[in-house]
Amino acid sequence: MSTDAETTAPESQFQNIGDIVQNDETGVMEVESLCMNCHENGVTRLLLLRVPFFRDIIVESFYCEHCNFSNNGVKTAGEIQEQGCKYTLEVENEEDLQRQVIRSDISIFKVESLGIEMPKGESQLTNIEGVIQRIHENLSSEQPLRKTQAPELYEALEPLIVKLQEIMDRKGFPFTISLEDPTGNSYIAPILHDGKKYRRAHYYRTHEQNEELGITGDPEAAQLESVAQAESGNPEDLDIVNGKVYALPAECPGCTKPCTVHVQRVDIPYFKEVYLWSNVCEHCGLKSSDVRTGGEVPEKGKRITLEVKEVVDLSRDILKSDTCAVQSDELELSVMPGTLGGKFSTVEGLLSEIKEQLHGQIFDIAGADSGDSLQTSEKDKWTRFFDKLDAAIAGDLKFTITLEDPMGNSYVQDLCAPAADPQLHIEEYTRTKEEEDDLGLTDMKTEGYEEDAAIEAAERKAANEEEEERKE
Repeated sequence: MSTDAETTAPESQFQNIGDIVQNDETGVMEVESLCMNCHENGVTRLLLLRVPFFRDIIVESFYCEHCNFSNNGVKTAGEIQEQGCKYTLEVENEEDLQRQVIRSDISIFKVESLGIEMPKGESQLTNIEGVIQRIHENLSSEQPLRKTQAPELYEALEPLIVKLQEIMDRKGFPFTISLEDPTGNSYIAPILHDGKKYRRAHYYRTHEQNEELGITGDPEAAQLESVAQAESGNPEDLDIVNGKVYALPAECPGCTKPCTVHVQRVDIPYFKEVYLWSNVCEHCGLKSSDVRTGGEVPEKGKRITLEVKEVVDLSRDILKSDTCAVQSDELELSVMPGTLGGKFSTVEGLLSEIKEQLHGQIFDIAGADSGDSLQTSEKDKWTRFFDKLDAAIAGDLKFTITLEDPMGNSYVQDLCAPAADPQLHIEEYTRTKEEEDDLGLTDMKTEGYEEDAAIEAAERKAANEEEEERKE
């Protein structure tokens, strides 16, 4: 879409409200609108901004000169994205506190370390410190009233408010935050050398999330999907033949219309069986793919290190699961788990996809003629990074790439198998407690759960009987 078309989009939304005045120097548009506080006319100001690493947004500000009521917010200038997003960041210093944050009105911001959640309903263009300050203000403003009317709640919130104040006083480092948005239109700014403390994951929305966003597909189509799934039988009862392509009815995550997902089982020599999933929606053209491994959860994680010395090494098959992190010191590359999803490609293909995704988010947006742009120093850093990546893809640069997968579901082709490959090093490692928690393995129980379920049922029955006796 052209820049001119995007600039005029906000104006078209308000043509029926009143006359629009646009400042050609600043790009700010003003429109007269109704104040919901005193019901007199105020002024809404709109500004289209282009955010580096992200996309176009509209900053809106309302002010009423009659009652001095003001309100600010931010909205995306584009459509709902094909996938939802979740950002997780470990805030360690002042620089992290100043990272830019864009929150849509349906996103959920959490201070994971404190168990605090900022509910939906408020959009913001701010930084992490600004969000923390808003949470602190919302909680502390009602404390005097809670002290008299709800003393238990007052006592429970007081330690949290103190910890939030410590964060604002630069005494509460480190702490972890997360930002999740099913529309994919929220954002926490990255830094080039973030490492493992910054994680961004994309996911396809569920049917319930699409309903919440008002983009649910045809109910009759959903019913047809259920009938098709029932007729296809239980997948666990089928003998899945290696190499055969199976078609499964599904709902397109982009347009919510019925589509078909194709699944193929592939046995990788000296590794395990994997399942390739692909979908091309005939209605909206959405293409998606994923790779999933079969078998049980291994006791240990796996760390694979490959020395890329020749062009032939770029053609090695590589399987990166969605729980795998990719790192290369020579390329200054760090890809966190969940960022690219599951991929079955070559070393060259993986690097090319990383380049395409990052370059599109940085230069194709931030390098545009209008709106915000990258600072010169930041742009130089990213230019050097992409130059190294291009040299590696072309085979002009020797480098080492490491795949670290706590689930052990990633793989790099061994060109010397069954003999040892001198350029490929594989080691197993014990998962950390944080990795166990992130993977959901801490609370997973595979033995003795029947007895626990029986005990819980007996306790519930006894509690119900006691309640009935109390009522009588």
